[in-house]
Amino acid sequence: MPVTVSATLAVNEALERRRHQGLSVLPLGFGEAGLPVLPGLRRALAAGADQNTYGPVAGTPLLRAAAAGYWGRRGLDTDPALVVAGPGSKPLLYALLLAIGGDVAIAAPSWVSYAAQLHLTGHRPLRVPTAPGQGGVPRPDLLAAAVTEARAQGRDVRAVVATTPDNPTGTVASAATMRRLAEVARELDLLIISDEIYRDLVHDTATEVPALAEYAPERTVVSSGLSKNLALGGWRIGVVRLPDSPAGHRLRSDLLGVASELWSSPAGPVQMAAAYAFDEPPEIAEHIARSRRLHGRIARAAADRFAAAGARLAAPQAAFYLYPDFEDHREHLAAEHGVRTGPQLAGMLLRGHGMGVLAASEFGEGEDALRMRVATSLLYGDTEERRNAALDAPDPAALPWIRAHLDRLAQVLDEVTGGRCTDTAAVPIGAPAG
Repeated sequence: MPVTVSATLAVNEALERRRHQGLSVLPLGFGEAGLPVLPGLRRALAAGADQNTYGPVAGTPLLRAAAAGYWGRRGLDTDPALVVAGPGSKPLLYALLLAIGGDVAIAAPSWVSYAAQLHLTGHRPLRVPTAPGQGGVPRPDLLAAAVTEARAQGRDVRAVVATTPDNPTGTVASAATMRRLAEVARELDLLIISDEIYRDLVHDTATEVPALAEYAPERTVVSSGLSKNLALGGWRIGVVRLPDSPAGHRLRSDLLGVASELWSSPAGPVQMAAAYAFDEPPEIAEHIARSRRLHGRIARAAADRFAAAGARLAAPQAAFYLYPDFEDHREHLAAEHGVRTGPQLAGMLLRGHGMGVLAASEFGEGEDALRMRVATSLLYGDTEERRNAALDAPDPAALPWIRAHLDRLAQVLDEVTGGRCTDTAAVPIGAPAG
């Protein structure tokens, strides 16, 4: 099948074209953390500038030990020999899918690249809906039924992906859901890929973030990286933790074989900086805490604007994502704007208002769904000075440039809905409709 540019990258490029044309933009489509690089990380990167030789395919011992320590501090004792590093968690995921083979169950909705990468491997996603407020984790009962039926039809379903915290909904699945998913995976002999790239960006530290590797240690692969918690997407570094079991050791061998042909070894200087980051010295820990606070405050401020406009959405719990639903405005959108599908709604917002969002159909939902993913992390400012000010501000939503974005968001929503708010705005923010 033809492969197109990732929807998240495409919307970012569309907004850049508008900027170059001198048009205003409201950048809510691209999931970049939008924060400056810490001085300590810059020094660590520079210190590794002489690392110009090919290193081990799995990553340097220094980085793998640091990543093992990172997981150990989160309750997952980890053998550094079972850590594999790569040039970003995205290529690592692709390599994993190649190594695992077969079809894979994914949540509906779920991150755009899971399905796209499966198609690249020659296999297919098995989409399983999530329960309200349980984003990123396929409903365990529906997963069991879907895998059983798919296998009866001759499909070779070998794994399931869970994303916690979730992109696109910004929610965190409960321990009960995660435990039951682990049980189903064991019953059906499914490998679990637990994508935890947003693990450190849960807004309220009191929120429990269950670990699938605790419930099914023998079959759970954990994926993480530094693109979100430390805003190092451009540095391209990720790590996976493989299970200490016969299946895990076989997968390590297969994964390293794939990695040796795809990237040979991660970039040496970046591995040096990543080892420093995964060791979590005070500078790193404090920066992540400040980032978490900023993400939470702006995500909630944006959620308030959507709720006031009559959209239904789950309260954001992690990262910088919202997933509002405009189903209650369906008749108005069709009558006043000729909008009947999610892609039409996203297109109208982009072309008519310079507001970049992604339609729910990009995440595996039907085109009729009037839901969209909104990313708030590029509202913090377009200079390092402004982004640092946002990190430091007691009330970042009150900063003039952030306030201007939020006011513009409210204005656009008012224009799109005709000010026709529903009772949704008067009740606590709940789970997405449908």
